[in-house]
Amino acid sequence: MSSEHATAAEQEYLESLFWLFEAQLPMTGANLARAMQLSAPTVHEMLVRLERDGYITRSSSRGIAFTDAGRAHAEEIVGRHRMIERFLTDVVGVPWDDVHEEAEKLEYAMTPRLEAYMRSAIGSATTCPHGHPIRVGERIEGVPLADCAAGAKVRILRLENEAEDLLHYLRTAGIEPGMPGVVEGNDGERVSVRTGGGVAEITHSVAETVSVIADPSPPPRIALPEQLVLGRERYGR
Repeated sequence: MSSEHATAAEQEYLESLFWLFEAQLPMTGANLARAMQLSAPTVHEMLVRLERDGYITRSSSRGIAFTDAGRAHAEEIVGRHRMIERFLTDVVGVPWDDVHEEAEKLEYAMTPRLEAYMRSAIGSATTCPHGHPIRVGERIEGVPLADCAAGAKVRILRLENEAEDLLHYLRTAGIEPGMPGVVEGNDGERVSVRTGGGVAEITHSVAETVSVIADPSPPPRIALPEQLVLGRERYGR
C-alpha cells in the first residue's frame, strides 16, 4: 500500500511511533501502547496492519523499525501536525496548551490547498508552539530541566510530551516554550525556575519532560525515561 492510501488510524500510529523515534525511546509495542494509552492487543493488531502495508518492520526481539516509506510518511504527518499547531496559535489565537488536540482533529482531513494557505500564513516559523521543529530533521538537542542544578541559566527549548493535561499543568505553573530563566532550586522532588514573571515550580517528574538549553549544562541525556510511565498525573500522552 502506498503512503497516500494510509488510513487515518494508520497515520495516527505512525505519528506516535515517530514521537518515540524522535525522543530516542525504544520503538516497541509496549511503549507505543503506553504512549497512546491503548491496550496491548489493540496496538498489536494495528502493528500487524502497518507491517503488512509496508510502513514498518518488526524484529524477533519485538523491536519496531520504519521502512523508508514509513518514515517518510511519518515525517510528513508530524510536520503537518506541527504546522497546523503553529497556524492555530499564531493566526487563529488558540492557546498553546489547547492546540495539540485541535490540530489532531484537523490534520487528516485538510486539503492540499488549505495546507498551502496555512504554510504561507505562518511565514518563517520553524517550530510548533511547544518547540518541536516543523521540519523534523532540524531538531535541536537539549537536556532535561530535571538535571539542571540550582544557579544554571536555562532557556526552555521544547516540551517533549504534548498530552493536553500536562501542557495545562506547565502553563499554569508558568513554564512557557522559549522562556529564559535561572534554576532556583532542584531537590529531586520539585524544580523551580525564576523567570521575568516570578518563580515557576513543577514536579521533578514533569521536569523530565521539559528540554532546555542550560549554562552550565548537565551531561546530555534522553529527555524522557526509557520506560514510559502510564498515567496522566505523570506523563500522559
